[in-house]
This record gives sequence, structure tokens and C-alpha cells, in this order.
Amino acid sequence: MPSTVSLPAIALSAASPADIDTDLLAVPVFEGDDMAADLRALDAATGGALMRAQESQELRGKLYELLITPVTSDWRPARLAFIGSGRRADFTTERLRRVAAAAALAARQRRVQRFAWLNRGDVPLLAAVQAATEGIALSAFSPDRYKSGERGAPPIDQALIVADSVDRPSEIEAAIERGRILGESSNIARELSNEPSNVLTPTIFAERATEICEAAGVAVEILDERAIANLGMGLLLGVARGSAEPPRVIVMRHRPAGAPATPVLGLVGKGITFDTGGISIKPADGMERMKDDMAGGAAVICAMRAIALLNAPINVVGVVPTTENMPGGRALKPGDVLTSASGKTVEVINTDAEGRLILGDGLWYAQQLGATHLVDVATLTGAAVVALGKVTSAIFGQPQAWVDVVRQTAEDAGDRCWPMPLYDEYADQLKSEIADMLNTGGRPAGACTAAMFLKEFAGGLPWAHLDVAGTAWSDDAKPWMAKGASGVAVRGLAELAFTSARWK
Repeated sequence: MPSTVSLPAIALSAASPADIDTDLLAVPVFEGDDMAADLRALDAATGGALMRAQESQELRGKLYELLITPVTSDWRPARLAFIGSGRRADFTTERLRRVAAAAALAARQRRVQRFAWLNRGDVPLLAAVQAATEGIALSAFSPDRYKSGERGAPPIDQALIVADSVDRPSEIEAAIERGRILGESSNIARELSNEPSNVLTPTIFAERATEICEAAGVAVEILDERAIANLGMGLLLGVARGSAEPPRVIVMRHRPAGAPATPVLGLVGKGITFDTGGISIKPADGMERMKDDMAGGAAVICAMRAIALLNAPINVVGVVPTTENMPGGRALKPGDVLTSASGKTVEVINTDAEGRLILGDGLWYAQQLGATHLVDVATLTGAAVVALGKVTSAIFGQPQAWVDVVRQTAEDAGDRCWPMPLYDEYADQLKSEIADMLNTGGRPAGACTAAMFLKEFAGGLPWAHLDVAGTAWSDDAKPWMAKGASGVAVRGLAELAFTSARWK
């Protein structure tokens, strides 16, 4: 099924708020800034509605508080939306992105067709414009494509970013375009992750990846089961054995003209299109959510799209091994031993620890394609959710300088991640009596031992692992995001391709 993701036309306006031709002008309001001069002009335009709301404490500037009021003067905007943005000192690009998304979602719910965002706060201009654009773009996502009856409100048709563009209009336009591409790419990843598994099989996932990436100028190669076998990817083939659906490996290459031979960024994403747990079957309650076990793969595919559209200056390879994990008659069994493409042998003691298996072969293959720096992203462990909840992803890796670059880039892009340890002692939990290693170290430190397993396949290269099990899906609607897939890691991975000057 073709993508249904569509964005409003987003453009820059340097006009004064009084001259913005829009149905709704959104204005961020901070705690304690009721005396700001620009707010006094906006208050006058609403006949004092802002001041009355502040005096009654209906609007205190707390995050996501919302006051929508008609314009009573001869200003062109029909209505103003004052949205709480917290303390001004805490107004980062990530908060700005979320507040702009919340304002645009509120506009959608009121079926507003023309929306404008007024730039306020102390975030540097270009970063603020890009973040606001991303927020508006993210608000356009709808999870209800399969409903035949009443659906949610349609996306906004037109959006304006109202900012002072004196001397910098071309740079601001470029920031809007960058935000649009990153927001749209995140939405495509969300759409993929929301797909039911009877629609998004490994074969269809590969076909969709080809359409998405080739349209952006990314070279795509799909490895079928024979090519996978010829490469010796025994870990991937082992996981795939129980399914009637054949596995695939999605290989993507961004090779810009004039790019240096090194570095080469390698992105590897987990592509389990449905995870029953295999013979070590999961509980039935909540298993339907396992359609999103390919969220890491979706993030890599859509990051590659953004990297190409933004013309990143370095070579980037993306590898997404994809299969189902099913309990068929030929399925992988506890006690089986698999041989990876790298030659390492793995004793499988829990077939529900399958993501690390396919990533092991994926990390090896990224190195064969020339990757010098690696990042893998996966909905890997429930242990990461236990440790960090659904607020932040876990990040592991080596050396610390590389982990720091990946983490800071992700944070700046709105993909929160928190560092976790990889002490040598965790490897003791993976010792096998009959093979090189076990595929799981049990419940204690489960996220750490899973990362330690992956480290064995990183070839000693700079490598980071993002466990997004807690952040790939939102169980409830948030002011800034619809319930469902979040598109985590797309923007962080894409922005990483522009940071090579900081790599070591």
C-alpha cells in the first residue's frame, strides 16, 4: 500500500503578527513573562483575553496549557493560540519542537486549515525555525489509515513560520526545508511501524524500503534467502526458519560525489516484522504490539532517505536484516547452535532473544561494505524499558568519544538516550559450554548483556547501540504526539551523517 504521509506547505513569513493571513497564529508563552512587550501587543489584539487568562491562572505558561481566543482588532489572523512552554530558560530545541507539534495538533483537532507559528524564546534562530518545522511536520501523522468510518481531522493545509529573516532569508528557508525532510522521514517510519504484520511482511518491507529510498536517490539492493545463505548469515537464517515468509536483507548506499573514502557510516536496524518469541513464545496479552519490532529497521531506512535528500557529505551504508520470528515446525529451538557470518557460534537458549542474532549478521555485513563507524538501533530488550521506562532510549558502545558524539547528536535531534555500561564482567553471563557464546545472559542486566552480545560483532570499530524498546511506541496520545509509533532515531541517525568532523 503506498504511503499516505502528506505535509502542509510550510513557508517563511517575516511579516508582523498583525499582518499574518492565517486562521490560527500560535504563540509560545513562558512562565512569568506576562510583562513581555510583544505579548502586550498580542493581548491588545485579543481585547485583553491573554491578560485575563493570566490573572485568573487559566494560562500560567505551564507546558501545553492552551488558550485559543478570537482576534478582536483589525489584525489579519482570525484567532490566536497561546500555548504554555514552561520556563524560558528551559526552552530548548527539543521543547520547542514538542510545543510546536502540540500547537499544530490542537489546530488540526479544530480543523484549522491555515496555521502559523510565531518564533519566540532564546533558541538560536536557525535551530528554532528547523525545530518548529519538524514539530509542525510531525503533527501531520495520522495512525488511522485502515479505518473505513470516521477518521481523525485532516492535516493542516498551509503553515507559516513567522520569524525575523532580515539578512538571513535563504538560511531560514534552508532550515525549513531541512526540518520538513526530517519530519516527513520520521512520519514515514511511524507509518511503517504502525503497519499490521499481515501487510508488512519481510518481502513487502523490502519493497517499501526500495520505493522510499530510490525516490530519494539512495541505491538499494535486496538480498534474498539464497544470497543470505551464500553469505553464511546463519543467525538470520536460524531466526527465519519457523516462518513461511522468507527473510530479506535490505542494503542501502548513499555515495555522494566527491565524498572521501573514509569515514563510512554504517547504520544497522532490526527488522523483525512480527515477533511471537518463537518456541520461547511470548504471553498473548499485548503480543499484537510486536508488529513494531521492525521500528529500528524503519528508522534506518527513513534516515537513509533523509541523508540522501539532505545530501550528507560522507558515504553511508544501511543494512536492515528482516524476518518474522515464528514457532513453526522448522523453528529454531532452545539448545540449537547457529554459526554467524563472522564465524562465531551461538548457543540459543531463548528464541525470544532473536533481535541480537539478526543484528549480529547485519553488523558483520556493514563492515564488509566498508563501514568504519557503526550504529545499530533496535527494539531489543524489555530490560531497557524496566531500567529507563518509556522516556529515553538506552545507548551503549565503544569508544566513549564515539558514544558521546552519537548521544549528543541524538539528543539535539530530539531522540533522548541515556548511557548504559558495558563492563567486561557482563560477558561472563554469555559463556556457553558448547559454543562461543549464549544468545542471552538471563534476566539480570538484560539490556547490558544484549549489548555485550552485539559488541562481539562490531569488529572493534567505533560502535554505538541504541535500544529503543521503550521509546519506539507511545501507549497513549501525548499533547505533541498521536498514540502509536514515534519514529524514534530517524532524525538522530540522519543528523549524525553531518558530524564527521567530530569523529575520532
